[in-house]
Amino acid sequence: LDRIPDIRRFYNREDVYGDSPIDFMTEDYPEVKTHVIAARITAENPDEGFKPTSGRIERVRFQSTPKVWGYFSVNNNGGIHEFADSQFGHVFASGPDRESARKQ
Repeated sequence: LDRIPDIRRFYNREDVYGDSPIDFMTEDYPEVKTHVIAARITAENPDEGFKPTSGRIERVRFQSTPKVWGYFSVNNNGGIHEFADSQFGHVFASGPDRESARKQ
């Protein structure tokens, strides 16, 4: 992990492409100022023990905002990507704390 540039940036390393070790157990990191929560979007039947269900999705109507975004594995014909199993999307929300993110 200590060779990943974004992690090195998070730990304020000047050489973000370096390979010096980071002791994640003892080293302080900057204060976290943004929290993100995620919700999985699935095609499951609650009446059958939440087993995956098949079919076609007629419409996904979702408008992203700067604090709420999502992605979906649905093709133009309403089919779910063959590798998506019952989970075909995620929605994420951010805020200054967990509760604020949840309310987005």
